[in-house]
Amino acid sequence: MAEPAEPHRDWDGFGFATRQVHAGEVEDLTHGSRVTPVHLSAAYRFASFQEATDRFGGSDLGHLYSRNLNPTNQVAEARLASLEGGTGALVVGSGQAAITTTLLGLAGAGEHIVSTASIYSGTRVLFGRTFARMGVTVEYVWDPEDDAEWDALIRPETKAIFTETLPNPKNDVVDIAHVARIAARHGLPLVVDNTIATPFLLRPFEQGAHVVVHSATKFLSGHGANLAGAIVDGGTFDWAGATRPYPGITETPIAGRASFVDAFGPRAFELYLRFGIANDTGPALSPLNGFLLQQGMETLSVRMRQHLASAREIAEWLDGHALVESVDFAGLPSHPQHALAVRDYSGLTGSVFSFTVRGGRDGAERFFDALRLFSRMTNIGDTRSMALHPATTTHLGFTQEIRDRLGIHDGLIRLSIGLEDAADLIADLDQALRAAA
Repeated sequence: MAEPAEPHRDWDGFGFATRQVHAGEVEDLTHGSRVTPVHLSAAYRFASFQEATDRFGGSDLGHLYSRNLNPTNQVAEARLASLEGGTGALVVGSGQAAITTTLLGLAGAGEHIVSTASIYSGTRVLFGRTFARMGVTVEYVWDPEDDAEWDALIRPETKAIFTETLPNPKNDVVDIAHVARIAARHGLPLVVDNTIATPFLLRPFEQGAHVVVHSATKFLSGHGANLAGAIVDGGTFDWAGATRPYPGITETPIAGRASFVDAFGPRAFELYLRFGIANDTGPALSPLNGFLLQQGMETLSVRMRQHLASAREIAEWLDGHALVESVDFAGLPSHPQHALAVRDYSGLTGSVFSFTVRGGRDGAERFFDALRLFSRMTNIGDTRSMALHPATTTHLGFTQEIRDRLGIHDGLIRLSIGLEDAADLIADLDQALRAAA
């Protein structure tokens, strides 16, 4: 197999803002278009009999079918790989598709994954429903800093560790470097969901992670018009030397051909997912959505600065409000994880956080219905600010015991702070809190 090109490496040494605009771009020699064209083609012609054979056999990684490789999507993939500091990336149809593709590439029936307990509710549902039906079990660590809790759950059939940088909705902070040390001690790949932090705030590969996933629907796109997911390979896990079997990566997929790890080294996992798991299960991203993702990433740093500044201002305001019981924002000095938030995020722990309204469920309902500027809706990471009541929406199907343990109480409201003026958002929250009282 030929070694694949890494177009994002052409931009090594440039700053983050420069790379988010330019990394991965390919000159349009036909028309001179400055913006990446949308290649709405399901498949691609072969120049010869031999080229068709080589592309199906993997020795030529040129375009074959848009289910696994599309010219528009390749630009988004290279750009994100550059921003995260990975060796390659793969875009798919949603964040859930990114998690599913990644973890099913690591674990199969009868095997096991260990995850931190505080993660996106939809991911927990995915693990407890679909993964369970496929014979992949997931167990949870409630205190990620307790090594003994990790050690008690990890066993021979464990194939990966999964966590998030800034879990939604409680804005608790995971010490990625600490979890990476646990993974290294057990010889396991560490998969990190970096959706809320984005590579603007934290790059998990620098903390020891091996694979990063995103719901690119959120901050990477940023405009609420797109649905996408992404997987980034860090290129640092030793698949060939692993004490646990990863046959899809280390064994040859076609008789007489090299394995992914032998052929592609640090890009083995990305290309195994691209031409194996994603090709087989088909969570392809439309080129139009890939184009929208590119457009979003071009302004990521500009948007994130506004998101972060407004979130901190609003969290501080809520923290001093008489009608608010508590605020779950790790950037506040009163938060138990504030020191970690300062160490890893300079106290700017994203723009998705929660607070608790006085009056329990009734108070939350009155507050929610009184909002005027905040959109009452699911989703996060949009230009528009949004509010949601987790206990009766995202966590509705959870048992009361699990909700209590996760801190999803009846008065809890999740906010995603958008790009509006912070003063206008505060005014809306204030009138809604007074209505709740």
